[in-house]
Amino acid sequence: MKISVTHIYTRPACKTIVTSLLLAGLIGCSSTAEKEQSAYVEPETRSGTIVATEPEIPESRKQAVAESVKVAHPRTYTVQKGDTLWDIANLFLKDPWFWPEIWHQNPQVANPHLIYPGDVLTLIYVDGMPRIVVSKPGDKVVVTDTSGALPVKKLSPSIRSESIDASIDTIPGDAIRQFLSKPRVVTKEEAEAAPYIVGSPDEHLILGEDNEIYIRGELDKERVRYAVLRKGVKLVDPDSKEVLGYEGIYAGEALVHTYGDPAVGKLTFTEREVLRGDRLLPTDKSKIDNLYFPRLPEQDISGKIIHLPDALFGVAKLQVAVINRGSRDGVDTGHLLATYSTGKDFKDMFDPDDKNDNIVLPDIRSGLMMIFKTFDHVSYGLILESTRVIHNHDLVRTPK
Repeated sequence: MKISVTHIYTRPACKTIVTSLLLAGLIGCSSTAEKEQSAYVEPETRSGTIVATEPEIPESRKQAVAESVKVAHPRTYTVQKGDTLWDIANLFLKDPWFWPEIWHQNPQVANPHLIYPGDVLTLIYVDGMPRIVVSKPGDKVVVTDTSGALPVKKLSPSIRSESIDASIDTIPGDAIRQFLSKPRVVTKEEAEAAPYIVGSPDEHLILGEDNEIYIRGELDKERVRYAVLRKGVKLVDPDSKEVLGYEGIYAGEALVHTYGDPAVGKLTFTEREVLRGDRLLPTDKSKIDNLYFPRLPEQDISGKIIHLPDALFGVAKLQVAVINRGSRDGVDTGHLLATYSTGKDFKDMFDPDDKNDNIVLPDIRSGLMMIFKTFDHVSYGLILESTRVIHNHDLVRTPK
């Protein structure tokens, strides 16, 4: 299925429309028209019309996608600053993870999966299947083509050149930003083998930013910057009792400038007090990937919440939980898992046979979480939805 998008396109002068190529180091920015045009890749055109390929939806998912559209959905929506893609998907769909199946990739912009404040989103139908198309304010969406069945979006002449950083977040990035570089999950062996702070020239017990430090242990001489971590909570599988690792409490960063035994370094940043015995591990370069969208796992996954980093009792929407499943179990970044409160035992006092049997009540769905960081044995997830408080040892499963 193809949708024709009619527009007039003007090449920008080395604009961010080639951002992805620039970041990859494949092209450079030039002031000459020749270099500028050679860097731009023109889409396939026929008489001023760009041909856009419709996303393929597997036959097995078409009915679920169609039924997921909300009855009371808006016909159009103008993207606002502060929106997230997950919020917008919730406006149109009962099951927001179907968004990629209804999102019509816009061919006249680089990075067509990105959406920007001011974009106008319109829900249309193509061969009975829902589609979202994007336009700018004032653009007109009409339903006409050679077959009389396909919607065609007619655009006014315009230049679309946007910074990737200006696009809206897929999920609320601020809620998880602190967890992307800290904390870390390390094994007991990794923690014990890591170099450690043995002291300081002034013999302080508590160290802070700009303090000189002495370090013992095996350091990588090709590396000068390290994260300073302290072994924290032991993460234990509640069923098998296997120790899955230790949460590394992030204390700051250090720069090693003199190698030896002991080596000498300096604390360049501290988030909390640094103590003797704290360990040095390579800095984690993880960052938010704004290009993925929450999705269902390809396989059935079930597990339990084993740690609530920022809560004693329970968590709710936009808080973080750790589960006892990781990359070895098929968990990946972007996976969605439903959370459940475990069904309680209940004594039937009205049993006609007077057995007073205990029955187990059904598990109660309490929310939805998205995995944003995985390790071998555990994963960190952000609670995207919650209908009740989510507790430690609550269940997680692939949504049905």
